[in-house]
Amino acid sequence: MSPVECNKRFCWIEMTKAEDDSTMALSYEEFKKEASQLCGTDLFLYKSQQMDRRIHSLMSYWEVKDYDEYLNVLKTNPRRFQEFVKRLTINVSEFFRNPDRFMELWERILPEILRSSGTIRIWSAGCSNGAEPYSVAIILKELNALHRATVLATDIDQVVLDKAQQGAYYFNEVKSLPAELREKYFRQAGEVFYFDENLKKRIQFTKHNMLLEPFPENLDLIICRNVVIYFTEEAKEKIYLGFNQALRDGGYFMTGGTEPILYYRQYGFENVAPSFYKKVGPPKPELEAGPWSLL
Repeated sequence: MSPVECNKRFCWIEMTKAEDDSTMALSYEEFKKEASQLCGTDLFLYKSQQMDRRIHSLMSYWEVKDYDEYLNVLKTNPRRFQEFVKRLTINVSEFFRNPDRFMELWERILPEILRSSGTIRIWSAGCSNGAEPYSVAIILKELNALHRATVLATDIDQVVLDKAQQGAYYFNEVKSLPAELREKYFRQAGEVFYFDENLKKRIQFTKHNMLLEPFPENLDLIICRNVVIYFTEEAKEKIYLGFNQALRDGGYFMTGGTEPILYYRQYGFENVAPSFYKKVGPPKPELEAGPWSLL
């Protein structure tokens, strides 16, 4: 083989090796698939623009050079894995967020539920720091009905659930509460407001992945606010169908202020007030809720 031919062959081998190396590098879509398996939730079911921004901002902050290294960090560094999960999930809440909605719950929705049921079952889905289920506990106590209620509060993030069970908040998290309720149900120590211990014990906190696991059943009220807004339309449909199945006939679903359900009738709901939907029947026959897992 002549020197020229040898040189050409050497160049071809090097180019082939480079091509092989490039095909072995993990793509972003492959990374999201692998990360979905690690987290136990399908990252493709979140709106891509928001999800992609969070993933890449953390990648930049950690100074990770590529998706292979990124995935390895998540697999080998528990602290950073927890930080990754926390960054991808939204854990912002406060007591009586959108106060007019909670007054509607207090003055109309819960009294109607209590009139029709001896005992009631309530699920706060995506409960974050616990402010919303604790808000419900306050209302039930004021209605002299807390003893008749079972309140389940779930979230995908164990870290934020642990915080919720501590029941410690800063003023910005309790500022929307009427002052008399804040004084009645909190003990202030410096800048921290500690939620009433007796009410706190009435909430059942547990980890739950609403995109993967079955929903509770025979519910009178589901509160899921500022959660589904981050999901794709496919995931929203799955969740709304699941909520219909989880509710008793005549049960209510409370959404966030920016999460109106445009086609609520096809899911078997009636819009009875801003952010409130009442189950009036099954969903349209062409819609199916199963299987539960979207992975």
